Amino acid sequence: MIDFTKYKAIFWDFDGVLMDSMPVRDRGFELVLASYPFQEVEQLLVYHRQNGGLSRYVKFRYFFEMIRSETITESEVLTLAEEFSQVMKKELLNKELLISDSIAFVKDNHQTYKMHVVSGSDQNELRYLCQKLQLDEYFISIHGSPTPKKQLVANLLKELKYQPESVAFIGDSINDWEAASSNGIDFFGYNNTQMKGLGVDYINSFTSYD
Repeated sequence: MIDFTKYKAIFWDFDGVLMDSMPVRDRGFELVLASYPFQEVEQLLVYHRQNGGLSRYVKFRYFFEMIRSETITESEVLTLAEEFSQVMKKELLNKELLISDSIAFVKDNHQTYKMHVVSGSDQNELRYLCQKLQLDEYFISIHGSPTPKKQLVANLLKELKYQPESVAFIGDSINDWEAASSNGIDFFGYNNTQMKGLGVDYINSFTSYD
């Protein structure tokens, strides 16, 4: 059993950890890129699923630069990201998508640990969703892209003067693990059994934790 009592703070990824949102985000890319060949969009979805912790900004650039071998301006990326965000704000306002196991742990323990959301999803969108879903009261702060996740973690450690050994990061992707490892904080995989292959501590369920 993993003992969380040595930690002062817990950083949470959002997609796949607090909310089962990945299928909805798949649909978002399909809608925003509907005018492009289906086979190319499928390639992007493979990349998206393999890199859940990366921002949509990175993924749109990957689509054009790596899959289509085209250049894309920052302004064009921002326009696509905004279209994507509008879809998400409608589709993700569904409490049934929340992962009850992790959400119950957050609600039961938010006064014991200092909790923060650190996600690859758009920051303004995340804050909107958490406010509408009445999750914001459980977190000291909510952070997302376009700032890379590694930098978000570094910023929190510096600004709040957290010692790395007192912080745990819970995520479901290799990008989450990399963000934690690069900042010297403990990482726990969750809701993605492929993470076990990294040799990380893995949480099968929070129901067995006190």
